[in-house]
Amino acid sequence: MHVNPYLMFDGRTEEALEFYKETLGAEVTALMRFSDNPDPGYNPPNSADKVMHCAFKIGNQELMASDGDCAGKGEFKGISLTLTLATPADAEEYFAALSTSGQVQMPMSETFFAERFGIVADKFGVSWMVIGGGKF
Repeated sequence: MHVNPYLMFDGRTEEALEFYKETLGAEVTALMRFSDNPDPGYNPPNSADKVMHCAFKIGNQELMASDGDCAGKGEFKGISLTLTLATPADAEEYFAALSTSGQVQMPMSETFFAERFGIVADKFGVSWMVIGGGKF
């Protein structure tokens, strides 16, 4: 059994994929557009070029995403993705990259469980907990 996060970017999936490729080395493994749907009657208006479904990998983790109903700005509430890195320096680097046009929710600092830990919402509103040099 696998549990995969499925992110709904509400019209901004391609932009998010490019951002994650640049910042986290993401690799897109599958992509289907609404124009690929054999029954376009189910597609949101003006969505032909938008992403109906995609899969991508960050490290060993597969995530999935969609533009959903393509209505505007996606919201991510009640969930955070955790990026666990081997070194504090790596954690600082990825935290800074994810912070670009995002919002730092907890600045990187030393904690009782990691040499570096911080929380940031990226420019799409996805919350990331970044851990480097974990002590557990």
